[in-house]
Amino acid sequence: MRQLLGGEGGGLSAEQLAQLSQITGQNVDPAMMQNIMGHLQSAFASSGEIDWEQTRRGALHIANQDGLAITSGQRGNLDQAYALATLWLSEATAISQLAAPPRAITRGEWVEATLPVWQELAEPMATSIADALTTALSDQAPDDMQNLVQGAGKLMRGVGGALFAGQLGQVVGNLSKEVLSGGDVGIPLMPDGDSAVLPQNFSDLGASLEIPDDQVALYIATRELAHARLFRHARWLRLHVISQVTEYAHGVRVDTDALEDLASRFDPSEPEELRSALESGALLPPRSEAQDAALARLENLLATIEGWVDVVTADATARLPAADKIAEAVRRRRAVGGPAERALNSLVGLELRPRRMREAAAMWRTVTSAVGAAGRDSLWDYPDLMPTSADIDDPAALVARLEATARGDAPATDDIDDAFARLLAGDMPAAATGGETTDGGIDPDDEPGTPDDHRPV
Repeated sequence: MRQLLGGEGGGLSAEQLAQLSQITGQNVDPAMMQNIMGHLQSAFASSGEIDWEQTRRGALHIANQDGLAITSGQRGNLDQAYALATLWLSEATAISQLAAPPRAITRGEWVEATLPVWQELAEPMATSIADALTTALSDQAPDDMQNLVQGAGKLMRGVGGALFAGQLGQVVGNLSKEVLSGGDVGIPLMPDGDSAVLPQNFSDLGASLEIPDDQVALYIATRELAHARLFRHARWLRLHVISQVTEYAHGVRVDTDALEDLASRFDPSEPEELRSALESGALLPPRSEAQDAALARLENLLATIEGWVDVVTADATARLPAADKIAEAVRRRRAVGGPAERALNSLVGLELRPRRMREAAAMWRTVTSAVGAAGRDSLWDYPDLMPTSADIDDPAALVARLEATARGDAPATDDIDDAFARLLAGDMPAAATGGETTDGGIDPDDEPGTPDDHRPV
């Protein structure tokens, strides 16, 4: 064990194998033992940090297996689709066009471009699994082995982190086979101001819908440009979305009972059981109330964004014959999600579902009819102007506020506004002023005390 946990190189000698056979009462296969030693020493030699390069290699391996290069014909067709989509969007939204031209990318290029965001989102869960493995090992070991366990803890972090990194690589690699564009998942995965589509993937969508590729390409290009324009215009929005996602991710914890049961029979040379537990989500306990609240905020935010994109894209592609059919297919894909998105939910407990997208789209349609595209798009100018979940529930109230602002009327006040007004006017209730009335006297309901208690402050 000292040789193993000390990370010493070399194999076990014949004498050591004979001693091990005597201890276990079984013949020890030298090849099997060297395989176990290799797995454990490799994990122990790691720094204990998550090897994200392993995630990248795994994702690219899957993405490039059936990945196709982009032909010159596809690139030319997409350039035309982007040019027409830009013109149509200029009629449908007041938000200006992108500074950088859009591009067509392969599945592998999508992995390379989006992996930094996936790493940021998955890191809290990866750290939680690695820490929980170490804690479970320490809790199970007897007191006389705690010194040995301190060295093994680094090994367990390496094993847990390596398995998680490998699973995340598989999820991202399989996602690259499903997504249609950079903004298709709903969160800002692409660099700021960058827009891209994956021709290989939307060709599969067009074939399933029996719609010509040029119409699918034009719709997907318009939707992707609308998404990228929004995030470029509202510079604060990207950080707002990522912070909402990470707030939820930091609340994800590992089911320690399930993990301790798994750790009690864990064989580092055969990590399939731990890998299966990660894939199935068996290590994730039910969500807490705080997580449910964070997830609800995230879903409302994603619905607000995608509802706007849906309305703007519909207005821009009104001339496209198959626009409604393609739009419904895209909405269904976002509502249900593909296998890779479900695997992401099992791995990190994160659902990127805009469950209220139809309600949010109806809100944006109502706002557009009332105040026009420019008034609607001005709600993205500042964070405090963005519609809330209450506005999705009651679009009429939002429209009334916008119309009042356009007329120059004072906005309707709420309870907080009224409280501030009373405070500034010096007309606060007795409970807020320590029992005094507003004219400096004594509240007659106060309990009598010493004379000093009755002097005005």
